[in-house]
Amino acid sequence: MKKIEAIIKPFKLEEVKEALAEVGVQGMTVTEVKGFGRQKGHTEIYRGSEYTVDFLPKVKIEIIIADEEAASVAEAVVKSANTGKIGDGKVFISPVEEAIRIRTGETGDDAVAVN
Repeated sequence: MKKIEAIIKPFKLEEVKEALAEVGVQGMTVTEVKGFGRQKGHTEIYRGSEYTVDFLPKVKIEIIIADEEAASVAEAVVKSANTGKIGDGKVFISPVEEAIRIRTGETGDDAVAVN
């Protein structure tokens, strides 16, 4: 099994969700996060004072899938989240040692399969 973690711009979430549904992803966890990469935030002016916004709002998507699906899922995220501008985000793929479905006690691929 693999864990796909994608950090994307918030306004791209719907588009990414639709692209994932098209490749057969049926479950995911979405978290609102803040962070920065190369873009290092930006400055804004509020009531005449300039201040730096270091952490920008992002969305983190986590998906656990079978090994053979990892490449197509990652590709779907990259294509649908791409704006061509700095700050589009990243996709991380990690191995998952074990998964256990709490309700039934199923383990491995059976635990993440939709029944």
